[in-house]
Amino acid sequence: MSVNYGSKRLVVGAHYGLRDWLSQRITATLMALFTLVLLVQVLVLPGPMGYDKWAGIFAMQWMKVLTFVVIVSLAWHAWVGMRDIWMDYVHPVGLRLALQVATLVWLVGCVGWALQVLWRL
Repeated sequence: MSVNYGSKRLVVGAHYGLRDWLSQRITATLMALFTLVLLVQVLVLPGPMGYDKWAGIFAMQWMKVLTFVVIVSLAWHAWVGMRDIWMDYVHPVGLRLALQVATLVWLVGCVGWALQVLWRL
């Protein structure tokens, strides 16, 4: 005698709902907090705004790490948003896949470039 419990429904597709919503809110909050920290740094440090002041802000190791976290958060935020747009509005599977791969390549390239700029300061 075989007893089956639960649903036999196969869940596929865009079933990311709460996880995506939460990741968007968390990454947006991180970016907003970083903006506030950066504004405080710019407004509190003495002297006119120039390259020396800007480089001084990002010379501190904790600021580099925080900036790196925000860069990754921005990339994740953009990925979740663009993936949802591609899944909702692009119906041919091949084109959707190509657009998703292009988006990933672009975002990884942007993160790599930002990382190179950040650690060169």
